[in-house]
This record gives sequence, C-alpha cells and structure tokens, in this order.
Amino acid sequence: MKAIKQLLRPERLRQVPEQFSWVDQALVQQHFIDRFDARSAALYLFLVTVSDAQGLSYYGAPTLARRLHLSDEQFAAARQQLIELDLIAYRSPLYQVLALPGTVAALRPAPRVPAVTGTIADTNTGGQPVSLATLLQQAQARRG
Repeated sequence: MKAIKQLLRPERLRQVPEQFSWVDQALVQQHFIDRFDARSAALYLFLVTVSDAQGLSYYGAPTLARRLHLSDEQFAAARQQLIELDLIAYRSPLYQVLALPGTVAALRPAPRVPAVTGTIADTNTGGQPVSLATLLQQAQARRG
C-alpha cells in the first residue's frame, strides 16, 4: 500500500526565509552528506543556519566548538573535513558556506566585486580582504 503524502503539521509549513538558510537538497541527492561524519554535519548545519545571504559567518572557533559540544581537536577535524569536501571556505575569522560542487549555483561565474580604494585594507594588503580584527589593530597602531 502506497503512503499518502500529506503535511503532518500544516501550521508549521516551512517557507523560504528572508535570510539565506535553506539547505540545498543536493546535499542528500548527490550524496555529499554520506561523505562526512556527524560532527562535520553539525558544523555545516550551524554555519548554514547562521550565515548571511552570501553564506558568510564570523563565528569564532571557540564559540562554534562550545555550541556544538566539540573539543578543539574535534572541531578542527570537522572544519577540515568540510574544507576538503569543498563545502566551506575558511580564512580566520570568516567562514563561507559554498554552493555545492557540481550544482548550478557552483557553476555560475563569480559576481564582480567593485574595488574599494583608499582603505586601510587597500594600502596594507594589496586590496585583499582582511579581518575586522586586523583592521582594528591597524587603526589602533595609526593612533599610536
């Protein structure tokens, strides 16, 4: 007998939220989820949930490890697994949840980001992104 597909709790029907936090079904359909352990899955879910529309999050490693009940070593291993699977990018203190490899979103050309000139980052790092902590340290040093 075939099960009838119906909502179990219609009052809780999920809608696409305004912020980016919808998990791509390709995670399951293309078996990405089969390639990582539960700790990495927990980290991925947390990052997807807290990231902005560009997939970016600034949660620090100690906070993430504590929130996920992981030791520093377990957390580092989970993060490394997601990086190796090309699911996240990380440059302290910034995480980016990436479009899943092989999906339409991952195959789109990267959007052009206009150059910002005359900033602390531009003069000291050749225009490369820097952390907020680095910018604050540079500003503090200038006040010296």
